[in-house]
Amino acid sequence: MTLDPARLRKIPVFADLEEDELRNIAALVGETSVPEGKELVRQGDYSYDVLAIEEGTASVERHGAHIADLGPGDVVGEMGVLERSQRNATVRATSPMRLVTLTGWDVRRLRKTAPKAIGHLRGVVAERRASA
Repeated sequence: MTLDPARLRKIPVFADLEEDELRNIAALVGETSVPEGKELVRQGDYSYDVLAIEEGTASVERHGAHIADLGPGDVVGEMGVLERSQRNATVRATSPMRLVTLTGWDVRRLRKTAPKAIGHLRGVVAERRASA
């Protein structure tokens, strides 16, 4: 079942994409719900998925120290997927969450069908690098 593209538009990294790009992404994404306390990603693991937060909140830790809080519209895992690197932080749900997910394979497919979305993800990576 394809996700409603209007739901994607509420996530900033996808917000200003063309309708056809949104439809391409909506056809690929998965969605999942996780309970409070669930570890979404672990520092040092390899990154295979990009997670966009649709509902809920999460805490980000690096080497055991709290470094950020995330909420609706934030994206996790893009750095590892785009750069094929290890995760540089652990992210844990601090409330029940609904996530939109893209696999690394899907992200590679989107380079052709929705290059602007990949450009946005690269921008998010650059911002995180600058503030890290």
